Amino acid sequence: MFNVSCIQLTSDNNVFSNLEKTTDLIINSIKKKADLIITPENTSLFTLDHSELLEKAEQMNNNFFLESISRISKSYKKWILIGSLPIKLSKKLLANRSVLFNSNGKIANYYDKIHMFDVKLSNKEKYEESKKFLAGKKKVLAKLPWGLLGFSICYDVRFPNLYRDLAKKGAIFITVPSAFTKTTGEKHWHTLLKARAIENFSYVFAAAQTGKHYNDRLTYGHSLIISPDGEILKEKEKGEGFIIARIDENLPNKLRAKIPSLKSN
Repeated sequence: MFNVSCIQLTSDNNVFSNLEKTTDLIINSIKKKADLIITPENTSLFTLDHSELLEKAEQMNNNFFLESISRISKSYKKWILIGSLPIKLSKKLLANRSVLFNSNGKIANYYDKIHMFDVKLSNKEKYEESKKFLAGKKKVLAKLPWGLLGFSICYDVRFPNLYRDLAKKGAIFITVPSAFTKTTGEKHWHTLLKARAIENFSYVFAAAQTGKHYNDRLTYGHSLIISPDGEILKEKEKGEGFIIARIDENLPNKLRAKIPSLKSN
């Protein structure tokens, strides 16, 4: 058994202030006995401006945001997943990347978001993520002390084959750090996440952005920790903060033994 925490944020375009409040919430969740801490998509920088992303994003090496999180991870001996941050690949290319630190403060693995959020919700609300980020190509898992964790980010949740492949490879925990829009969140967020948990008998850890951001964009919040049989263990509806739940790493395989759907195509 271990404790997982999902951090909920209203990030903006100031990397330094985002780091300060992220750090505070991580440390506070650790004080509440969290062993694995997960932050949302766009933790370090929340902006739709491509030039601002290129200006403020850093490469993986010598990345002050990641170095700060690494120090916390090492100091407290905790696993920390930064749900996503923009990583500069070249002068013009970015990745939307999840980065996982082990309890020694080392990067255990990272994942680049595969499915780009290119949608038109209305004449006033549209998103063109593929114009800003290079889509990832690899499905990624990491070995935690409690079992295998599969990575995903936000819009990925609409592509169930990704999760089925991760589960078939042994993942019993799935992370879905997100910045879900208020529009789509109200309609689909809970249903999609519960479906991914039930389909694969996997825990789902979904840390989310919330509220009205500096650029007037609205995100849905409702960070969730969901059991492998679809039960919502903890939820934070609004506001910045965190939730913590006790996790039984044996439960996914017990359920998979009873209903062996993962063994079928």
